[in-house]
Amino acid sequence: MSIKEFLRNLFKKTEKEIVAAASKKSETVTLSALPENKEAMLAMPEFDRTNPYKVAAFTVAALNRFTASKDECYAMLNDLKGPEPLSNYEKEFIRDRFMDGKDYVVRSYFAGATPDNDYAPTIPYKVTLIEQSNSRENVGYISLWIPSGGADNPRMIKLRQKASTKEWFLYQVEFLLGDIRIPKSRDKWA
Repeated sequence: MSIKEFLRNLFKKTEKEIVAAASKKSETVTLSALPENKEAMLAMPEFDRTNPYKVAAFTVAALNRFTASKDECYAMLNDLKGPEPLSNYEKEFIRDRFMDGKDYVVRSYFAGATPDNDYAPTIPYKVTLIEQSNSRENVGYISLWIPSGGADNPRMIKLRQKASTKEWFLYQVEFLLGDIRIPKSRDKWA
């Protein structure tokens, strides 16, 4: 490859990256507190089913409750899922992801939570969500990406809109529960 071709490819790639970056939209949802149950979640002034960003942020908050009470976590997630509650498979998948004390994975989605501070989020709790140019490719669905303080790339959450009410509901959450860097206090190599 000649230098001229190399430079041409470099500039094309840069142009594509600039266009991709410009086509992203992000929103940060601030939660004054983390709900302890479904009733508390629904009563929070920030709760809004017509806003997919807020539904995604409340999904992170609901998952954060698993360690203290899996039943309350499941109740909140069932409400966020709307007409299709969690399947037994989904419940088992979530339970398996929290084994071995991996509750820090969910905390990593809150602003300020990093391996160095054992994933202690700053308060008020903030969740940043990114919508990419192709996030709404399928009508009635949206894929949002949430940065994690312990992962190199944001993780996806998928929501589905109920056509009759224009409300958004949780559709797919499993990508949020993948492994990340362990907290510094648990890292024997730190």
